[in-house]
Amino acid sequence: MLSDRIKRLKAYKTERSRAKVRLSSNELPYDLPEDLKGRIAEEIRKIPLNRYPDPSCEELKEVLADFFNVKPENIVLGNGSDELIYYLSIAVGELDQAIYIPVPTFPMYEISADILGRPKVLVELDESFDIDLDRSLEVVDKVSLAYYAYPNNPTGNIFSKEKIRRIRDKGVFTVVDEAYYHYSGESFLEDALSREDTVVLRTLSKIGLAGLRVGLMIAREEVASEIDKIRLPFNITYPSQVAAKIALTEGRDFIEEAVRTVVRERERLRNEMERLEGVEVFPSRANFLLFRTPFEADKLHSELLKRDVLVRDMSYLPGLDRCLRVSVGKPEENDAFLEALEGSLQFLTTSEKST
Repeated sequence: MLSDRIKRLKAYKTERSRAKVRLSSNELPYDLPEDLKGRIAEEIRKIPLNRYPDPSCEELKEVLADFFNVKPENIVLGNGSDELIYYLSIAVGELDQAIYIPVPTFPMYEISADILGRPKVLVELDESFDIDLDRSLEVVDKVSLAYYAYPNNPTGNIFSKEKIRRIRDKGVFTVVDEAYYHYSGESFLEDALSREDTVVLRTLSKIGLAGLRVGLMIAREEVASEIDKIRLPFNITYPSQVAAKIALTEGRDFIEEAVRTVVRERERLRNEMERLEGVEVFPSRANFLLFRTPFEADKLHSELLKRDVLVRDMSYLPGLDRCLRVSVGKPEENDAFLEALEGSLQFLTTSEKST
């Protein structure tokens, strides 16, 4: 019989609606150049698909170490950072000890806790979407592990470093999820390399390689070695290892320029959205923008979809009533979104007045 714990689980919510302009998943909007994809295809053709991949991913770890300016021994690889969140929820503390999660945030922190039946301590963010330190310090004695998205998804802001460290000083193992590091430039990497109670998560998914599912944890060598004990064998596929190595070396200039373009577009998109009446756009250091309007989020989401633009409805999360999140796309995609947003707002305004 299936566990009641599993029956109570809520699956991770993804957006599957069809649309010409898809700005819902915080992906890099630029695919790899054709010549680079050709190089990857050439190397993948050489793979003996009847053989298992390198279980330790030694060559890929060398490339990642250079890319993130750490040592290979500091790295544990996961099939996306989601897998590493699961490993950390297993490895840190005991299963009857709680996990601290400031909310709203990335749902996988809660899901990993629920899968394992671990207690959760959820503390809502303050009005500026920062950590509520006073409330956190009141409950922190109950927890052994804390997750922080940095920048936070879906709010886009960066939590106070001092607040994170204050909570950590109470004996809480600290996981700083830096999935959007390339768009913010802010990091706890120095802490992760010098302390035993802090690790950093990174991913290739937000810089153009979401289809490869390669995530990594960066930590002191002895911490990485312990976490690596529970890593599933062969968790990074042969094709993913080969493609990531080529993309991060021969395609490094392309990736870095694409990220810079997205950052510029993020600021332009925010400025344009703020000109629309009734739209409140929150500051972001990631590759997306959270915004609120006077209308119910599901209605606005539906109107945008009618105009062939897909964004993410975030209103189901605490504190995000009437909020949606839009990923930063190519300039022409952002323009299409702005046109659809303006049209949708005008339609909903007219509809309200007529009723």
